[in-house]
Amino acid sequence: MIGLLLAQAAAAISPVEGVISYPPAFFAAQAPANAKEMLARVPGFTVDGGDAVRGFEGAAGNVLVDGRRPTTKSEALDGLLERIPSAKVERIDIVRGGAAGIDMQGKSVIANVVLRKDAAVRGKVEAEGFQVPDGRRFGALKVEASGGGDRSWEAASLTGRGFVGLYGDGVGQTGTSSGPGRRTRIETEADGPLRQFTGAYDLPLAGGRLRVNGLAYNDRLKFEEDTVDVGSGATESYDEIEAHRTRELGVTFTRPLSAASKLELIGLRQVNGYGLLGVSITPDGRESVDVDRTTRETIVRAVLKQAWSPALSAELGAEAADNRLNGATALEADGVAVALPGSDVRVRERRAEAFAKASWRVSPTWSLDGQVRYERSTVRAAGDVPLSKTLSYAKPRLLVTWSARPATQVRLRLEREVDQLDFDSFVAQGSLNNATGVTAGNADLEPERAWVAEVAMEQRFWGRGALVLSATHAEIQGVVDRGPVFTPTAVFDRPANIGAGTRDTLKAELTLPLDRLGVPGGLVKGFVTRRWSGVDDPTTQTRRSISGQRPVEWELKVTRDLPARYLTLGAELYGGYQSAFYRFNAIDRFKRDPFLMIYVEWRPRPDLNVRAELENITKRGYRQTSTTFLGLRDPDQAGAAQLFDRNFNFGRILYLRVRKTFGG
Repeated sequence: MIGLLLAQAAAAISPVEGVISYPPAFFAAQAPANAKEMLARVPGFTVDGGDAVRGFEGAAGNVLVDGRRPTTKSEALDGLLERIPSAKVERIDIVRGGAAGIDMQGKSVIANVVLRKDAAVRGKVEAEGFQVPDGRRFGALKVEASGGGDRSWEAASLTGRGFVGLYGDGVGQTGTSSGPGRRTRIETEADGPLRQFTGAYDLPLAGGRLRVNGLAYNDRLKFEEDTVDVGSGATESYDEIEAHRTRELGVTFTRPLSAASKLELIGLRQVNGYGLLGVSITPDGRESVDVDRTTRETIVRAVLKQAWSPALSAELGAEAADNRLNGATALEADGVAVALPGSDVRVRERRAEAFAKASWRVSPTWSLDGQVRYERSTVRAAGDVPLSKTLSYAKPRLLVTWSARPATQVRLRLEREVDQLDFDSFVAQGSLNNATGVTAGNADLEPERAWVAEVAMEQRFWGRGALVLSATHAEIQGVVDRGPVFTPTAVFDRPANIGAGTRDTLKAELTLPLDRLGVPGGLVKGFVTRRWSGVDDPTTQTRRSISGQRPVEWELKVTRDLPARYLTLGAELYGGYQSAFYRFNAIDRFKRDPFLMIYVEWRPRPDLNVRAELENITKRGYRQTSTTFLGLRDPDQAGAAQLFDRNFNFGRILYLRVRKTFGG
């Protein structure tokens, strides 16, 4: 049976002019419940949720639904794909290098989830639960439904209580470069409630279609940490409450203007609230930090799409966005307010962007996908740091694809990338339970700009296998890193532009079916990424990596489908990583160890799925190490460095999920 399904699927996924179509038969062995689980099995493809940036054009992920981007920025792409039942999916098209009528969203590879046009009502009820090592239990309930024909609707809710499985219990160590200091025992807990509600309605209007979608999300995380000095028994505590609130409304109207042209109009309104209250109590006194931040974004967008032939299409469009931030941060020590640069900031940005895109399949083996975007933004800041400036940038992009053979493709990309200013960098922020402490805001940042060149080679094999190798080089202007700011009473760390830099990346992605190796239904999927970067340090005037870079990241997933037993067995290993942040007087290092989980999925009936997981088998460790110097950072200073080291371990986690679907 498996062999027959594979033969049918292989016949349907032969690449045709850069597009590979995967029908439901390709996924039949593991009986996926939704589009997310289907995409996880597509060879050589990994879901990219996009970037958390302002505006709509630059925030795209690499998945379309019926050829369109979801009109949301608040909901993760994974969550949206989970709400598309597999029975609703007609096929998944993987577009490699560009195709007429498909907006590649600035990506080299795009997945287009094509939906069935029927009126069936479908949905699911899903209950999940966790048990963590200290005996606490957490759970969530998801309810989703969709239906309708010409007038379709979707609704979903999520309620539950979550936790952070990163810190756990641990040990701490302080000291100086001349010897160790005190040792501590640390106990932590982090959990809290969360709720999310989403809905959408799609209907015909004025010769086109109108889609309205909305989202409401709230969470409240309470973090508690108690520290005991091993020698003296002295205690310290840190309590923090962190809350997020999101409201979003999106509207999309599409209308064909002719057989070859189409108009698309988009409106989006998003409001995000963030609050943090942290209190630290030590034998030396009491400190508190209070952060209150609200951001608002309003976007309008219009795109005209034209397809002259199956090989040639183009788009013209523009969008405007109004972004606002109100942020306030208060720092107190023993009840006395501490002056903090960038503690009271109000920012407004007005952005406009125009773009032209074209996709041309020159021949069966060559294709071109290009675009030119021009953006102009005016940023005004009030409060602690009054500021007004106008920024404008052109952002060209060209992707050349050569399909040497049906199973072999080479892609070349040249692009000018311009990062957005992070509004969070304008406002002072931080925490009181680590050596980094509170950092100042900086409203006078310039966005990073980079010329990026990339080459990728994709080789498909064995019907379900793929190997993708890519190399990327970036020449960066205005690297955003860390720098000092001086006040009459203190010096604070803050975000800063520190000059030109480079970034290089090598990545290998593998999808390896194991049928030919004697393991029917087996699949290995994984990737490894290696990064290098360089920038001149503003403090030491020496070359170093850019702050926050993770030199190596990798993951490996192994599954085996046993359809005769209605089972899927799996193991997932996520590699650890290391990163460093360079402040004017310190180096902060973070290290996370590998994470291993195993699971079994049982499908006793087509509409019932039970999944059990044993997570964090490796009892992953998480380490924070800060080396702080008495003056400016200088690794050659003898006896002038202080060490702050904390090492946490979180134990094994049990997870159980029961999913009941209805409507097919």
